[in-house]
Amino acid sequence: MSPLCPHVPVVSPQVSSLAEQLEERLFQLYGLHTERLQRRLQELAELLERVAQAQAELRRVCRTVEAAYRELCLQHEA
Repeated sequence: MSPLCPHVPVVSPQVSSLAEQLEERLFQLYGLHTERLQRRLQELAELLERVAQAQAELRRVCRTVEAAYRELCLQHEA
């Protein structure tokens, strides 16, 4: 038991070293996965922007086709 905390067992230097190594490795993996996630999120944001641009273009095309159709119908009625 630890002299400062009688209810806490003393940790051997080997266990402490392994715990530190594990902690370092976990931080490395966390950092790696965080970088990957950030890249993927950036790619997703760029893709969503392109989708929004395509939607806007499709809306413009639809309005143009609708206007042309209305004009053709009006010409046909006249």
